[in-house]
Amino acid sequence: MTEAKLILEDGTVFMGRSFGYVGNTAGEVVFNTAMTGYPESLTDPSYAGQILVTTFPLIGNYGVPPIRGEKTDQSACLPDFWESDRIHAKALIVADYSETYSHWNAKESLASWLQREKIPAITGIDTRRLTKVLREHGVMMGRIEVRGERSEVRDMTEAEDYGSVNWVEKVSCKEIITYKPESNLSPLTSHHSPLKKVVLVDCGVKANIIRCLIKRGIEVVRVPWDYDFNQLEFDGLFLANGPGDPERCEKTVANIRTFLKSDKPCMGICLGNQLLAKAAGAKTYKLKYGHRSHNQPVQRVGTTQCFITSQNHGYAVDSSTLPEDWEPLFVNMNDGSNEGIRHKSKPWMSAQFHPEACSGPVDTEFLFDEFVKMLG
Repeated sequence: MTEAKLILEDGTVFMGRSFGYVGNTAGEVVFNTAMTGYPESLTDPSYAGQILVTTFPLIGNYGVPPIRGEKTDQSACLPDFWESDRIHAKALIVADYSETYSHWNAKESLASWLQREKIPAITGIDTRRLTKVLREHGVMMGRIEVRGERSEVRDMTEAEDYGSVNWVEKVSCKEIITYKPESNLSPLTSHHSPLKKVVLVDCGVKANIIRCLIKRGIEVVRVPWDYDFNQLEFDGLFLANGPGDPERCEKTVANIRTFLKSDKPCMGICLGNQLLAKAAGAKTYKLKYGHRSHNQPVQRVGTTQCFITSQNHGYAVDSSTLPEDWEPLFVNMNDGSNEGIRHKSKPWMSAQFHPEACSGPVDTEFLFDEFVKMLG
């Protein structure tokens, strides 16, 4: 392995060894405390523009699954085991990369996958210490330099500031894509129910969100982030997750604001929560180091119910700025930040966490059922 180093914006340097693509890159350095799920995390569009640090020390021991399995169905255009069709993270940092892997569904090693997709990766770094630096300072820009490779970014002033880029535009689909369930006899919906059509605004959607909808007998019409979906005929609106600062999605917010003049149901996830809040008139802000893990405790406001959730976001809704006809739906039990909102009388709700939880706990997948019920 070639010597490589991670250089943070504040000048801190971490030395390690390259095991991915031999090349240099720069991005916002963030950490994830999940124990499993690196294939799902790497292919999650919400990590676009970011260098992913895993706090769990051993990574790569179960290899990488194929993008699709042997079986095909109506949703064959969706990846079976990834969250999108490629890696979106700019680089990967781990403490101990396992060169040997073993899993029934593994197709290749993590290293070969990273090299094939030209994603740099470093092992041998004390990721616990690195995480402490990020927690104390907050997430910051960083660059990876591999020995012998000419650096395109000599210092942080030459790197793109993460918040200044519209990452949603980079990861959203470019045309309308329709997904239909195999039949209207979905095991998760009544056979008497007519087929419902939901417009899904793709801000960087994870594949499992679409899977969770179509297996409930929903026809999903996936549209680009800036598409004026109000011109379509549909029964409900779904606002997907995605990367970056919600302030960059003015066009999406404007379209949602127009939609809110109707009484059709709406559900949002992650960035969708922030965009719905902005359309309602609330404000958002950047968290110091974000929530990226499988173990975030979330309480449903007004109840004693607490759920363990999967999360991946660096921005949050300021609950104090919600209009009077809106209220918080969930709250984070660690830092008190907003984890979802709902309208007091209209069928509109959202979650900051990931109810589809792939990978992660499945405590809150019932929110998809609540959305389907709202569709009637």
